[in-house]
Amino acid sequence: MAERLRGKTAIVFGAGSSGPGLGNGKAAAVAFAREGARVACIDLARDAAEETAGIIRGEGGEAIALSADVTDAASTESAVSSVVEAFGRIDILHNNVGVTHMGGPVELSEEQFAAAVDLNLGSVYRTAKAVIPHMLRQGGGAIVNISSLAAIRWTGYPYFAYYATKAAVNQATVALAMQYARQGIRANCIMPGLIDTPLIYKQISGQYASVEEMVAARNAAVPMGHMGTAWDVANAAVFLASDEARFITGVCLPVDGGQSCAISEFR
Repeated sequence: MAERLRGKTAIVFGAGSSGPGLGNGKAAAVAFAREGARVACIDLARDAAEETAGIIRGEGGEAIALSADVTDAASTESAVSSVVEAFGRIDILHNNVGVTHMGGPVELSEEQFAAAVDLNLGSVYRTAKAVIPHMLRQGGGAIVNISSLAAIRWTGYPYFAYYATKAAVNQATVALAMQYARQGIRANCIMPGLIDTPLIYKQISGQYASVEEMVAARNAAVPMGHMGTAWDVANAAVFLASDEARFITGVCLPVDGGQSCAISEFR
């Protein structure tokens, strides 16, 4: 199964981690490299992107690190241009940028709601806008967007803007897949369920009395009895980006230990 991405260039937005350990984007960047891809690690925090690129280079892979703000079109376009200059092409676009703001429409401020739309959904728009012209010129490519199981069901957390924007990411992915299917561009998204990443300790743990309670509750809520890891999401991304998935497009794939099939909520 190794070398499935040999000769390809992957650009990963959100390639850093929000804390110690492996986030989904960081794991995906490393997994792409382990399958032979050249990887552009892009994050708002340059040092976080550089840490991921350093892991790849330390394993003998080829990677560059760049900083970009995906809420800004010029910043996103500049990063994409730098990748094309460095590697000559972009075969894989991987979007892993997102944020949760707790609260329903009553509790959320206008600023929080707008920020969620601009980041969670706007990042997919801006990166696609910058990358797709290059994919069209070279005859195709693969887009993998990271959505969430929250796109299709209540998860037990009161984050209205997250539900809404991740649902939009799903349909945006389908729209990309259908519009560009005849031009060799595939687009799919992954809907992670309960994944044990640094993000949950920053953005989710406040919904529980303690971190220990959060971990126990999330493990218990998964039919398989435990949360997934960033590698579970990354491995799915590698498959969807590879030629093994050449006849798969417009799919929103749950990676959730069966949670999407369960009756009980996440809590």
